[in-house]
Amino acid sequence: MRAFEYARPDTPEQAVALLGGAGHEGREARPVAGGSDLLALVKDGVVEPGRLVDLNGLGALAGVARLPAAEGEAAGRLSLGALTTIEDLAASEALAASHPAVAWSFGHVASPQIRAVGTLGGNLCQRPRCWYFRLGYGLLAIDDGESMVRRGEDRHHAILGNDGPALFVSPSTVAPLLIAHGAEVTALGPAGERTFPLADLYRIPEAEGESELTLAPGEILTRVDLPAAPGGARAASYEIRHRKSLDWSQATAAVVLEMAGRRVRSARIVLGQVAPKPWRAEAAEAALVGQAVNAETAATAAAAAVADAKPIRSNGYKIQLARAAVRRALMRAVEGEES
Repeated sequence: MRAFEYARPDTPEQAVALLGGAGHEGREARPVAGGSDLLALVKDGVVEPGRLVDLNGLGALAGVARLPAAEGEAAGRLSLGALTTIEDLAASEALAASHPAVAWSFGHVASPQIRAVGTLGGNLCQRPRCWYFRLGYGLLAIDDGESMVRRGEDRHHAILGNDGPALFVSPSTVAPLLIAHGAEVTALGPAGERTFPLADLYRIPEAEGESELTLAPGEILTRVDLPAAPGGARAASYEIRHRKSLDWSQATAAVVLEMAGRRVRSARIVLGQVAPKPWRAEAAEAALVGQAVNAETAATAAAAAVADAKPIRSNGYKIQLARAAVRRALMRAVEGEES
């Protein structure tokens, strides 16, 4: 591990200023909160920051609060501080009352140890679990102009959004459900504060050196805002793992359904761990509109969700996993079924 500076700011503005300057030996500064992802990358030499900016002193960026209702809204938005731990979000009574599926999802992230220290912002901004990236071969893992993934071990890589050089999968299991709920994020940086849809935090890089996140240099996430769920909305997420705990998800499906009686008025379905960014399954959404959700219509929507999948060589099994995750998330949303 290379030497680095350590700073602990008292305000978000101080944090942004510290992140905007170079650290030890001119190397870039990086923010750290729970550190469960970043510190592993630093120890492995994948990331070599010149300065670590500890955000844990910014208590104003933690907690759950109800925002006043905007014009036309029946209820106010729920604001989730970016430094709120996953454990605290899972235990939040306000979140459980307004968005029970989201609270449930937080309660099933990784392990109790990770939930105790991991933060919302850290979870949303965690780096891909791609073993080529984690071994220092870069985000796109290009060697002599050729993809190491396409010629090597690819069983955990993307089956959607993989036409370009990016073949890793987006790791967050809570991002798909937050996106399906229409969440927005606020970031603070050298240019000030900006708010944008959570879906726009993610992108698919096309060249080495590009990030999978759209945060500008020096920007930090400050909060995530969840709009009030429409009346009669049903929501759920479903993860498929090799093991039920202490394991990474192989496929996640998140669904939010706005119902008109027993039929779907509108649907939002977002997949995780199958593409380089959380993947909106618009064909599956369209297949559900006007339909009652049952075993048959859920299976039809699930098939539509992966109709455009392009397995590489040995990751075709993920098509079935994603299909099963969509079907089970839909049935969990309308009936509370676990399988």
